[in-house]
This record gives sequence, structure tokens and C-alpha cells, in this order.
Amino acid sequence: MVQNVLTDTKPPEASIQLQASTRSDSRREFVKVIVVGSAKGVVKIIHTLYRLGFANVTEWSPLTPTANPGEVMSVMKRCVFVDE
Repeated sequence: MVQNVLTDTKPPEASIQLQASTRSDSRREFVKVIVVGSAKGVVKIIHTLYRLGFANVTEWSPLTPTANPGEVMSVMKRCVFVDE
């Protein structure tokens, strides 16, 4: 569902990646959402996710340059409860 929404709204130079890490001692899972693309594209995705109620703009890290010229990234970390 999220991918369908993002496909319709993201500029071609932006991408989104989901990563998960778990702790064996709880049912909590920490998920990192990473957006990579041009500064304009990344900001657009962050604002779109805010309008959809996914995350506040302030939850995202500052734009950080990647190894590719003209490309930046921003990361948001969220704790979710998972059923086993």
C-alpha cells in the first residue's frame, strides 16, 4: 500500500528503502526508513509522508550528502510492536 502511494507521488530521482532490525528480548522492532535522491525529491517525499500521517517532518534526520554527486539522504527511525 505504501509503495503504491509513493509510486504515484515521488519524483523519478527519489527512492525509498525500508530496513528492519530486531531485538531478541522484546516484541519491539526498530525500523529505519531511508529516502535517497535529489534534495528537492527527498523533501517532497518527507512532506508527502507527513501529509499522509506517516511521520512528522521533524522526525527525519537532516539531509546528508551521499557518495553520488547531487544526491542526499534522510533517515527516520520508528519503533513498532510486532506479533510473533
